[in-house]
Amino acid sequence: MLLSSPATMVSFKYWDECVDPEDLEAMWNQHAVRKEWTNVGETQGQKVHLSRDPDGQPYLTQTEMRAVAEIVTSRHFDTHIEPEMISAIAELESNRQPLAMQYDKKAKVTTVGIMQICPTTAEWLVRECHISLYKVEEDLDILYRPFVNVYLGATYLKWLSNFENKVRTEEFIIRAYKGGTKKATHKSTLPYWKRYLSVKETSTPRYRKHSDAPPITRTLNSTTAPVSIDSEDDCLYWDSRVYPEDMKQMWNCHEICNEWNKANQKRGKVLFTLDNEKKPCLTRLELKTVAETIVSRYFSTKGIKPSVLCALAEMVSMRYIDGIEGRIGLMGIDYSTSFRLYTDYPVDYVEDLTKPFVSMYFGTAYFSWLSMYEGSERNLQFTIQAYISGPEKVNLEAKCPHWEKFEQALTMYNMRDRNGGRCTVM
Repeated sequence: MLLSSPATMVSFKYWDECVDPEDLEAMWNQHAVRKEWTNVGETQGQKVHLSRDPDGQPYLTQTEMRAVAEIVTSRHFDTHIEPEMISAIAELESNRQPLAMQYDKKAKVTTVGIMQICPTTAEWLVRECHISLYKVEEDLDILYRPFVNVYLGATYLKWLSNFENKVRTEEFIIRAYKGGTKKATHKSTLPYWKRYLSVKETSTPRYRKHSDAPPITRTLNSTTAPVSIDSEDDCLYWDSRVYPEDMKQMWNCHEICNEWNKANQKRGKVLFTLDNEKKPCLTRLELKTVAETIVSRYFSTKGIKPSVLCALAEMVSMRYIDGIEGRIGLMGIDYSTSFRLYTDYPVDYVEDLTKPFVSMYFGTAYFSWLSMYEGSERNLQFTIQAYISGPEKVNLEAKCPHWEKFEQALTMYNMRDRNGGRCTVM
């Protein structure tokens, strides 16, 4: 599916621009959304940023998508329409992009929004189902608004669930959503049904178990006062976000072992470094070790320097493992991008991208892909700018603050190498 910005001048930077105030309030009332938004610095009462992919297109995180689906279904529909169904379709149709648009040359039909609704279908639904909530005929641009698009998509799903006054199976509904009622049993819609089942299974939310461990402390560096926390969530530990073989690799690094022993870390329960706001991050030595491990293990023939990846991580995440400013994880890689890249690390949930090795792996894979963008070998400046802003927005002629910041960060890591700060990867 080829997605692009709409031909109209519709654009969204903030949630406030594409939802009604009561919808935004409902989002804040969702515990998972509130936690996700506050973790990236959003504040209730102020504008909330939409996440953006490497091409600059806004998208909903899995947590946000799930919340929209739950709010819409609880308000307007019975149990026949499940939030999981809506979320899975949104993943397949648009990668959760509210401004997504596709034109089918064969059918001569344009579909838009998260659920890829055809404007003529939307107008038909308004008449057929006597919808007065949204004035689609007066303003088709409202189809790009998440709550409107999801509501109309769910309305269509409900209509399909009782097509010709017969209670229909989930398979019929999904295949008919893709190809129309006449192709609900045609072989052409079977692959879509199988992909839907896969996405639905892997997108089901999981819930972390809370730890009963006593309060713990770890300093950000030797000059920072200890940060005391009540550990009700084991996500603050390396061991909860790193696979066993990767954790073994960290302990096998002599410098890491020394650093952790000095901080009184114990095998099986290594606490991330915490800043004064209790946000977990990596030390520069930890970051370098992760980068060296990933490059050595998966990208040794690509000529990628770990120091380059570390400098990039400094820019996009400041070494915070949850990411910053809407960028997910150390390397700022979102779910839709990782889904299209390599698969040596499983990514079943968006939160998997906050695992240091996983984020570094996909960040390196994306960096490698950009370095050969459109089949041409690209220089480092192009690749860095493309990673930050998207390959279509690179302008090597203009002065780029991103490139200057990258060079400064890279100098710091190169100096570390010269001073012997390299960890041998076993």
